[in-house]
Amino acid sequence: MDIYLPIAGMSVNALLMVALGGLVGLLSGMFGVGGGFLTTPLLIFYGIPPTVAVASATTQITGASVSGAHAHWQRGGVDFKMSAVLIAGGAVGSLVGAGLFRLLQSSGQIDLVIGFLYVLLLGGIGGLMLKDALVALGWVKLEERTERPRHNRWVASLPLRWRFYASGLYISPLAPLALGFLAGVMTVLLGIGGGFILVPAMIYLFGMAARVVVGTSLVMILAVSAVTTMVHATTTQAVDIVLAGLLLIGGVIGAQYGAALATRLKPDLLRLALAAIILMVALRMLLGLTWRPDEIFTIEYL
Repeated sequence: MDIYLPIAGMSVNALLMVALGGLVGLLSGMFGVGGGFLTTPLLIFYGIPPTVAVASATTQITGASVSGAHAHWQRGGVDFKMSAVLIAGGAVGSLVGAGLFRLLQSSGQIDLVIGFLYVLLLGGIGGLMLKDALVALGWVKLEERTERPRHNRWVASLPLRWRFYASGLYISPLAPLALGFLAGVMTVLLGIGGGFILVPAMIYLFGMAARVVVGTSLVMILAVSAVTTMVHATTTQAVDIVLAGLLLIGGVIGAQYGAALATRLKPDLLRLALAAIILMVALRMLLGLTWRPDEIFTIEYL
């Protein structure tokens, strides 16, 4: 059954879009990561314009984050003070990102920039995940290192320290503000939730307690994704609500099956599989940019 996407200006198979959302939801449920960084590339491969893919994927992330944030809140796994600081930085970052997005869109280079950033992002993340999975499985041996400090020296040296009791931290709010700002910019430009950036940063840079990291990240992602959706709707006009709805339906269903399947498989093998998927997507985007790109620039009709 074909359905017309008004913003994308094309017809797509509705069941296929639901299935695509279900696939990303399945991966999200299995691997414990948001699917935004896979949704956008897969939509682009299908033929959806990158600008529409980015904005619509952000809408899907907003809906998908609600249940996760609520579940962690009920278990007391959210540091709301830290979330508020991250959200403040993310809100400003989303506005700056929207300005960059619109500037690149008017110059006709937004498609190229999105593809290039995804190659760098997915290549780096996939490489790190592959290394960690191989080490965890015992297939690669690393020399033992001295114990690292609880949080980064740069973070510890910042002024104006605050106490974040739920996280067990006494650090400057400038660090989470900067992290939120970066996540906000990337959410607008790439249509990602940013959880795979926020979670490692909060653990390795801030030294946050593990029990509140995921919940705090989800609250921030929920708020910033909602703001980003509004920014896209009012500035870039690239949100296709029909496409976002189809993806969200599939994502909610797929996530349930993915979560159940994850309990039956070895976590390290799951991480290895996800790393391989991410690297394959990055390679496909790199080939699209360097071997024979579909479009070198985009013409926008006003």
